[in-house]
Amino acid sequence: LTALLCLVTPFCPSPYLVMHVRNYAAPMATTALCTLIRHTSAFTPAARWAARPAPSSPPPLSLTSRVIHSLSSSAKSIAPSCSSCRHWSSVTSLFSAVEEEVDPGVVEGTDLRVLKYPHPALRAPNEEIPAEELTGPGCETSKIAKEMFLVMYATKGVGLAAPQVGINKRLMVYNESGDPKKWMQETVMVNPRIVEFSDATDVEQEGCLSFPDMGGDVERSKWIKVEAQNLKGKKMKKKFKGWEARIFQHEYDHLDGAVYIDRLTEEGRKEVQPRLDELIAEFGDGGSL
Repeated sequence: LTALLCLVTPFCPSPYLVMHVRNYAAPMATTALCTLIRHTSAFTPAARWAARPAPSSPPPLSLTSRVIHSLSSSAKSIAPSCSSCRHWSSVTSLFSAVEEEVDPGVVEGTDLRVLKYPHPALRAPNEEIPAEELTGPGCETSKIAKEMFLVMYATKGVGLAAPQVGINKRLMVYNESGDPKKWMQETVMVNPRIVEFSDATDVEQEGCLSFPDMGGDVERSKWIKVEAQNLKGKKMKKKFKGWEARIFQHEYDHLDGAVYIDRLTEEGRKEVQPRLDELIAEFGDGGSL
């Protein structure tokens, strides 16, 4: 545009017209051109994302890691594809916001501690909680659940079953966000039972607070239907799918005296066996394998 003005200036009857064109039209035209380029598909954020190289080793998805479960459909549509990354789809679906679980030791506000494999309480039978003990906030079960949440958050976990803290009752708590500030997402389930499983399954990597520094691939149903009671003894029915379904199934196993390593493949069990041997040695005699 500037070059064109230089050519026509000698022939223009009004030098003031040329001055105004240079001062106003040229900047406007430049701005319009920049806007057009910025919105061209080759320069959009989606195209820049797609052009990024796919990661060679995505971070593992641990069930007991604190995960922010908030991915929009638009983010899913622009996520990179990588056929060689087994867990990439699950990692991106959780926005890759993962924090490894930790052993907090003493937790303020409670004497409860996470028991580590092979503690016998992890394999012991778990009793149902009588209806007369479920009287709402302030009841003994409510107090236990509150302290379980304290332990769960301190460990950066998203779920915790009563047997994991040495209480052999059919009680579990979880918060899929793992964020204590999002207390509205806290769920307490008393005497839960799974009444229906989906035939469709998926495989994701799981870890467990009772099995520190290890993990493995576990196959679980994509959705489940559950019946349980709340802290007031009221019966509830829920259908869980996706991430919540996996959390529930993991914690539900604990109520049946099962642990996630029971669901590993033969190859997966071999991979974690050295770490299991370390945990067994650390615990000493009297463990339940």
